[in-house]
Amino acid sequence: MKKIYLPLTKVDVKRLKPGEWVLINGFLLGARDAAHKRIVEGLKAGKRPPVSIKGETIYYTGPAPKRPGEIIGSCGPTTSSRMDPFTATLLKNGLVGMIGKGERSEEVISAIKKYGGVYFITIGGAGAYLSQKVKSANVVAYGDLGPEAIHRLEVRDFPAMVCARG
Repeated sequence: MKKIYLPLTKVDVKRLKPGEWVLINGFLLGARDAAHKRIVEGLKAGKRPPVSIKGETIYYTGPAPKRPGEIIGSCGPTTSSRMDPFTATLLKNGLVGMIGKGERSEEVISAIKKYGGVYFITIGGAGAYLSQKVKSANVVAYGDLGPEAIHRLEVRDFPAMVCARG
């Protein structure tokens, strides 16, 4: 598998091939639907997000509570289509990558192509395994959302497949 490093540039995205397995390395954001909704509502109201999304990759996850000695609890992907209502706006505002599971709407695929983004899928049902790929995890915004807060995650050799790209 090819190793890739975050943040991804538009040139990096163009080099990816749909169906290609990659190992993702670097820092990304972890967030689910509640956080996406707040970010987009803020953007539509003319507010800046609590964390920059420009050049970022978001992993659609809501980690389980961690046990003593763990960096993070189980953190498998959530169903990506739940983020579809928010995705085009986030891509328009600089988001580059997304990691989740499942299909995306035609609107999202069009936005990925229009804005030069990339959608990766990863292994559903493997949250405990994927948590081992997380080397650091910190809540960076919306802590009141619990597991749906925005996390800054450092990942090493996080497995994913390129599903769609711009």
